[in-house]
Amino acid sequence: MCQFCVQHGEGKRWYANAGNYALDLQADLRHRGFMVGFIRNFEKQRRSINAGINVLRCIPEPAKSWLSQPVTTAARENHFGQPIPIEACANIFDIATNITRLPCVCRGAMRPGSNAESCCIAMTVHQHDTLLEESFRDYAGGPQAEGFERLTKEQALVYLRRAEERGLCHTVWTFITPFIAAICNCDLPGGCLAMKIQLTAGIRIMWKGEDVIRYHADRCTGCRRCVKQCPFGAIHTEARRARLRVDRAACWGCGICRTVCTPGALSLEPRSAAVDVATVW
Repeated sequence: MCQFCVQHGEGKRWYANAGNYALDLQADLRHRGFMVGFIRNFEKQRRSINAGINVLRCIPEPAKSWLSQPVTTAARENHFGQPIPIEACANIFDIATNITRLPCVCRGAMRPGSNAESCCIAMTVHQHDTLLEESFRDYAGGPQAEGFERLTKEQALVYLRRAEERGLCHTVWTFITPFIAAICNCDLPGGCLAMKIQLTAGIRIMWKGEDVIRYHADRCTGCRRCVKQCPFGAIHTEARRARLRVDRAACWGCGICRTVCTPGALSLEPRSAAVDVATVW
């Protein structure tokens, strides 16, 4: 189990702990202020982060790791994420029943006239309507913008399944750890800033998932659809062979590859039970 499970899970996966969703954002001004500032200042933060990433690319190791560590420490305390499979999303929606689909700030929602896709989900135990109104006060979507949509659990899962078909993985995020308030649906080409920081810059702001993929070679037909579907590049073709090579150390446990594997050659198993990757976070 990851460090957050030990610290905030109370014997279970940390994102399955109902207490991590239970804050009343009407009364808790510290968390409310953090979320409002995070959204309203996102474009400014994006410019600073991109500038920092460009600088880090020019710095060799071990200096790069030394400079990155304070960023990781701050992220763990404030805004840290983890990929989760759709089964975990369904369990979360049983806990946090106030669900809203909203414009993605990574895709530029806070730029005036943006048609940024509404692919992020806010979910809380208590009502969050006034929080979103304050956070997105300056939101001015373009003519094709989807805006905001209140969802039931069933509607949210339908949307998440559509996102999976497009290769978007689900990541759960804290807003001052361990309070969880959002599921993002991300991929690197779509502009996810978190994935850019993690995968391109190598700065740790996400745990790898609590699960890891298991490849059943005897069921594989060699269609290779999963190779393109994996958002983390963990599945590879093998020259002159029909079967695949799955790099479990590179797997983040999102389970998106399963959506295109009709023979059932790919499944998830708990990372903690997988001897080869149990300590790979």
